[in-house]
This record gives sequence, structure tokens and C-alpha cells, in this order.
Amino acid sequence: MTEVPASPWRLRDFRLLFAAGVLSHLGGNVGYVAVPLLAVTVLDAGPGQAGALAALSTAAFLLIGLPAGAWVDRLPARRVLVAADAARAVLFASVPVAWWLDRLSLPQLYVVVLLSGCATVFFDVGSQSVLPELVGRERLVPANAAIVGLMAGATVAGRGAGGFLVQLCTAPLAVAGGAAAYLASAVGLTRIRRRDGPLRQPAARRLRTEVAEGLRHVLGSRELRALALTAALGNLGAQMVNVMLPVLFTRELGLPAGALGVYWAAGGLGLLLGAAAARRLAARVGHGRAPALAGLWCAPAGLGVALVGNGPWLWTAGVCWLVVTAKTGIDNVLGVSLRQRLTPDALLGRMNATFRFLLTGAVAVGSALGGLLGQTLGVRAAIWTGAVCLAAAFLPVFCSPLRTLRALPPAPAPSCRTTTTEEVIPG
Repeated sequence: MTEVPASPWRLRDFRLLFAAGVLSHLGGNVGYVAVPLLAVTVLDAGPGQAGALAALSTAAFLLIGLPAGAWVDRLPARRVLVAADAARAVLFASVPVAWWLDRLSLPQLYVVVLLSGCATVFFDVGSQSVLPELVGRERLVPANAAIVGLMAGATVAGRGAGGFLVQLCTAPLAVAGGAAAYLASAVGLTRIRRRDGPLRQPAARRLRTEVAEGLRHVLGSRELRALALTAALGNLGAQMVNVMLPVLFTRELGLPAGALGVYWAAGGLGLLLGAAAARRLAARVGHGRAPALAGLWCAPAGLGVALVGNGPWLWTAGVCWLVVTAKTGIDNVLGVSLRQRLTPDALLGRMNATFRFLLTGAVAVGSALGGLLGQTLGVRAAIWTGAVCLAAAFLPVFCSPLRTLRALPPAPAPSCRTTTTEEVIPG
């Protein structure tokens, strides 16, 4: 029997997929900054339209998020990832082309972000679902730490670069840069060697039955339910804040696009710091206690995010944002590891789809609610409402059995996936 490498980094395909993931996250984060700034500065979008744009970018998780888990459990994973990145590259490339032809409009941006979100659904669900098979369940914490570090580094580089690209060469050309990154990621993913897992013919059951199994698995577990509620509340608050920041920075504070890119990049630095600290914190206080206590300690910083303004208040809010995202980095490493350890192989796709449905659905709701509050009560009211949600997000995990959990739970009995599998990584 072949000995399992001691570290996921010794797996060739893990390294190749990690490199492709860097490009995919880079493209997504450039677009995260460039698309709303394009809408505000080029197409003169207001708070309500900015909120609608952000809501549509994540609406796909509400529309197809749950059945996507059952579909991904039946599909070749690498082909799903390649197709998703290729689709996002084409969609993003259509924006600078339409701008060059003087045909760019808000409806086109709405369609682009909605369809890109559909591709992201399949990419995210598929990549997280096969990671335990790729690295082994006993190495999930270091593997997830590496992935969260990737996400954080791409956030720092992508959002910082996105802001400065908008400032230096206009928003449409910045979106073109995001399209190029997606295309490069798709090409890199084609180099991954196929890895077959145990085969099992999919049962002749309705899709609705399989989706219901994933929902029952997540919502019927006190631990998984608490992880989902805490993350959803945090996403709701963060998005209500983020959707108003382009309007606040450019219109009320009179700051350049580069300042918004740097502010968002500070969040990526926080994710990186939290991911780096997660393993040591878990070893010291426990894998379940660590996210519960970190949420309690970081709650005041959630309110501090709403203090964003000119001068020292910008730096104060930036530090608070860094603290909030550092706590998110801890949650991403330990929370994802916990839910993967609590789920058998046959349910991984549906479990991840359920989480993505709830978590990204909260982002969509936060986008729409933030835009509505910004339009009716003002930008500051929307930001303060989001900050309150950020401060209270830790409560579900803190009040659950996870608060006393020190070690990762034992892995469930192995089971066959419904299709062949390939080496993949979140991107």
C-alpha cells in the first residue's frame, strides 16, 4: 500500500490546482472591485442599482445552489471546474468589448454577474466536496489553512490591484484583466491528472429527495446548524457594509478608487492572519472553542467597521475590518474542517451545497437589503445595520456544543461517491 505523503504540498496535483486557484481567485477579486466601480463611475448607478448588482452576483446560490450539490456528486469534478472558469472568462470579457463598442449598459452587467454567479456555484461546491478525498480527512486542517491563505492572498492582491487598475486604466480594462485570470486558471486546470475514486451508480431517486437529504444533514445537526447560522449572519452583515462602500468612498468621502481597493485588501490581510493563527489557536484552546471564543473577542470590532470616514476614522474602521476578517479566516479553516469531518463522503456535495446556499444566499439578501436601506434611509444607516449583524454573528456557535469541543470529531465511515472523482481545490 502506498504511503500517504505527510503534507498536502507533496501532492503534485494539489500544487497545480493551488496555482490555478490563485488565478481564479485573482480574477474574481479584481472583478469584485472593478464591476461595482464601473457601474457607479461609468454607468452612474445609484445605491439601489449597486445593491441590485451585488445581489444578482450571488443570487445563483439561491436559485440553483441546493440542486447543484446533487449534480456535482454525479459529475466529473475537473470538467466542472474548467467549464466554470471558461464561462466566467467569456462573460467578463464581454464587458470591455461592449464598452469599446459603446454598447455597455446596466442590464448587461446584471446578466454578466448573474451567469458568472451560476458558474461560481458549481466551482465552489465541486472544489470543496473532493478536497477530503484528495488530501485525506486527517490533513483537512492544514489543507484548508493553505486554501484560506490562498483566498486571503488573492483578496489582498486582487482587490488592491483592482482598485489601482480602475484608477490607472479605467474599470472596463480592469474587468478584462479579471477575464484573463479566469482563462489562465481554466488552462491550468486541464493539466491536472484524472484521479478515479470508488464507483457507485447513482440511485434512481428524484433530485428533490437527494437535496432534502443534504438539508436534513446540515439543519438536523446542532453543530452544523450553528456553523451555518454564524457564517450566514456574518455574510449578511459584511455584504450590507460592502455594497455601500463604493457609493460612500466615491460620492460622500470623495476618495479615489485606489483607497477602496486598499481598504478591501486589508480584509484579505485579515483573512491571511486568521488562517495562519487558526491551527495554533485550535491546538491551544480546542477546535470548537477557538471559533466560539474568537467571535466573542472580535465582536466589538464589528461595530467599529461602521466608523469609516475621512482622516483617522478611515484607519480606525480599516483596523476593525482587519480584525473582523481575521476572525473569518479562523472560521474558514476550523469551521470548514469541522463540517467536512462531520459529513460522510456520499453527502459532501450536498452538505457543501447547503452551506453555500445559506451562506451565499445571505450575501444576496445582504446586497438587496443594503441597497434598499441605502436608498431609503441613507448609506450610513445601511452600514450601521450591517455592523450590528457582524457584531452579533458569533452567538450561534458560542451558544452551541462547539464551545466545549476541543478535538476534531472522528471521521465518519468511508463511503463511495456517486461518480469518478478528480483532484481539485477551491478556486
